[in-house]
Amino acid sequence: MPLSMTAFATTTAQLDWGVVTWELRSVNHRFLEPHLRLPETLKELEIPLRKQLKQFVQRGKVDCVLCLEPARHTGFSTNMELARRYIDAGQTVAQLIADPAPISPLDILRWPGVLQEPELNREQLRQTVVDLFDKTLRELVECRKREGVKLGEILQCRVDEIGAQVALVRHVLPDLLTAQRHKLQTRLAELSGELDHNRLEQEMVYLAQRSDVAEELDRLDTHLTEIRRVLGGEEPMGRRLDFLLQELNREANTLAAKSLGAGTTQPAVEIKVLIEQMREQIQNLE
Repeated sequence: MPLSMTAFATTTAQLDWGVVTWELRSVNHRFLEPHLRLPETLKELEIPLRKQLKQFVQRGKVDCVLCLEPARHTGFSTNMELARRYIDAGQTVAQLIADPAPISPLDILRWPGVLQEPELNREQLRQTVVDLFDKTLRELVECRKREGVKLGEILQCRVDEIGAQVALVRHVLPDLLTAQRHKLQTRLAELSGELDHNRLEQEMVYLAQRSDVAEELDRLDTHLTEIRRVLGGEEPMGRRLDFLLQELNREANTLAAKSLGAGTTQPAVEIKVLIEQMREQIQNLE
């Protein structure tokens, strides 16, 4: 199943002290490039969270943001003894100053250790963060699947259109070859007295080789069959599909170079346009 590298997922968990929120954003990238933004108090979780991410995502740039929001009713406690010591120290220093500024209560609250947040159950918090990350990753993967299904349908449609162009070339090719031979025979009849027969044979062989596109058409059909097989698989497919498109483009270029007229030139151009449309979509597949 195709997986898109573009996705978004967010989840929240309510605890006694507040809310935990994970927000994950994924965009296309050649490799897996995770970026985790965690509060300083949970930095030790970064390595295990990265390992957890790799179990779900193979490619893409993934931004993972964790937000901890205390509840409004959560109160703070004040270390009054520490505050008194700060004030005493400030008044002692003030005696050395001719005109000291008054000590502000808000300044005292900013000093380290005076204003204390409520004690958290850190083990519960860590477990909640890890479990919620797992849930968010699963939602991200589901989003990537939904997007991937749509991209897969677009690619299947383009593959069918390329197949139709290949079939069109096969249909008109006999008539084009017949017209080409008739044109050549007419020209030869006009120049029958001026021909070098050895050179003529060489030119005939060259023309036959140049006009034979059966091999290119067969390879185009083979590559299309392989693309359909890959799109129906479960493994990451972006890089493989990109390679197959390169091969499709190579055969389309050869088909255009061997063109006998508008009957093959137009389909070759249309195939190249469809290949470029597919390439844009494949850049978003894992």
